[in-house]
Amino acid sequence: MTETADLVQEALLQTFRRLDRFEDRGKGALQAYLRQAVINRIHDEVRRVARRPLAESDDAALDLPADDPSPFDHALDAEHDRKYKQALATLGEDERMLVVGRMELGYNYDQLALITDRSTSEAARVAVRRAVIKLARAMSGV
Repeated sequence: MTETADLVQEALLQTFRRLDRFEDRGKGALQAYLRQAVINRIHDEVRRVARRPLAESDDAALDLPADDPSPFDHALDAEHDRKYKQALATLGEDERMLVVGRMELGYNYDQLALITDRSTSEAARVAVRRAVIKLARAMSGV
């Protein structure tokens, strides 16, 4: 289908070419006339498309990718999840609590400091950073 802006432009051009036929019937008449011209042009385009059967190339254009993850994406996610869980199991309990609290539960550093008995949020931030680096190394097999 043609772009809406193209249809409007075509309708306006055709209307201005035949402006000598326009009867001014007062305020808003030209606006109503132009609106009707655009509506008529849209109806013409809909009828034109309806008359034409879909070609194979049109079918291909309608074959859009799905929004759902592909089987390959599922396999990658499952593999990543397996590696994450295995690496997480190699961490100490305190480190696991920090990583899960920050990355999965979205706790802030103040909350993590309270949960893990750290004196400040900065101490919790440093501990999280160290735990995440350790987790990343375990996941990459280094």
